[in-house]
Amino acid sequence: MESQDPNTNREVAVVVLAAGKGTRMKSARAKVLHEICGLPMLGHTQRVAEGLQAQRLLVVIGRDADEVRRAFGESAEFVHQAEQNGTGHAVMMTEAALNDFAGDIFILYGDTPLLTVETLERMRAVKADRSADLVMLTARGEIPGRVVRDADGCVERIVEAQDATSEELKIEERNTGVYLVGADLLWAALSQVGTDNQQGELYLTDIVGYAVQKGHRVEALWLEDASECLGINDRTELAEATRLMQARINAQVMASGVTLIDPASTYIDATAEIGADTVIEPGCCIKGKTVIGPNVLIRAGCYVEDSRLDEGVQFGPYSHLRPGSHLMAGVKVGNFVEIKNSTLGPGSKSAHLTYIGDADVGAEVNFGCGSVVVNYDGYQKHRSVIGKGAFVGCNVNLISPVHVSDKAFLAAGSTITQDVPEDALGVARARQRNLDGWVARKEGRTAARGEAATPNAPAGPPTERRHQNDRGGSESGAESTLIPEGNPEVKE
Repeated sequence: MESQDPNTNREVAVVVLAAGKGTRMKSARAKVLHEICGLPMLGHTQRVAEGLQAQRLLVVIGRDADEVRRAFGESAEFVHQAEQNGTGHAVMMTEAALNDFAGDIFILYGDTPLLTVETLERMRAVKADRSADLVMLTARGEIPGRVVRDADGCVERIVEAQDATSEELKIEERNTGVYLVGADLLWAALSQVGTDNQQGELYLTDIVGYAVQKGHRVEALWLEDASECLGINDRTELAEATRLMQARINAQVMASGVTLIDPASTYIDATAEIGADTVIEPGCCIKGKTVIGPNVLIRAGCYVEDSRLDEGVQFGPYSHLRPGSHLMAGVKVGNFVEIKNSTLGPGSKSAHLTYIGDADVGAEVNFGCGSVVVNYDGYQKHRSVIGKGAFVGCNVNLISPVHVSDKAFLAAGSTITQDVPEDALGVARARQRNLDGWVARKEGRTAARGEAATPNAPAGPPTERRHQNDRGGSESGAESTLIPEGNPEVKE
């Protein structure tokens, strides 16, 4: 018989089986949509297909078809398996869609997100170098399918654990279920496999035995790191896969020139990008499509989501950068600061205890302690603009939308509700008034300025007064006596 063309430039299609119910996840959510390091499981498999530069990507979906379609939109072709009758049956559902495809087909799984492009490229190389018609991926581990070899060491067939003999159960080489096979051989084999097994299903594994019987060349690539083929069926395996993926991401990040002070406590999503010579301290989470430039310092305990940090930014400790934020070069943000959907121009600073929401901030702006850009009026969000070189004093509230022009100065404690012109001092607070002797008169301890003590004032120190109120005094009446009559403003 003729072997298939060994040329590694053959077109490649990827078929992903994602129709399983995932009952052990105990979830109303589709199993393949549970996330690992910022991507759904199926998203990791999709990235592998993109890394292979596959010409076609088909995903076989079942019970949760609509949910999976919504999540992945037009990024893949979907084939619906209405009746789930085994892995072989699932692959057969794609034959009509691939009837004009004559290249090689990878068969992968939506709940096996740790598989790498490098491993699959090795399978392509084996298929080409050895003129193989089918290449399977094998490993050691808790995998049910045993790889049975003949006396010459060649692959003979695969037997599932429930169908294996006592001797076959001792075999350590296991079938991971990942295959690379020519399209013609795949469809011919699937048309011949039967359901003569314990489950009464069409086993995809039977294509190996068929290929051997028909004289096709079958090769097995041994995978040293069996964790790549970890299938996720429950929350424990999801956590283990997340741990392994995070360790892989962190290793890649450090190899690119980033310092992670404590990799074990640093969580970086697969979609994040981080520049060289950046330092990330312990306890940080870098989420989503965050882009971090070079020479950035992220101090301990920070949470960064879908944001951009340019070169030389210092952020934290214990601060939160929410989606849509952009810190430009040299921005310094200290502890307990939250920034949401805002841009801070080069060299701007917010040292501590500040909220900046929906704001466009120019260069070299300083936010004092406790300042707040108040962006929500209870019904909708509003945006403010703060010009370059502006100074925002401590405990200033900017009630959006306002425009603070360049070099404006906002006095501490002000509530700014109107635009502030360039170089202007914005002040919005009541003047302080000190009423001499007020406490003494209230408590009846002494007369002030020759006046008699108030006869009806409750006697005793403040602690006793509080107890009187606790025993039934009028809170509203007590509050009313604290408000001086007349205009509290002191005239200049």
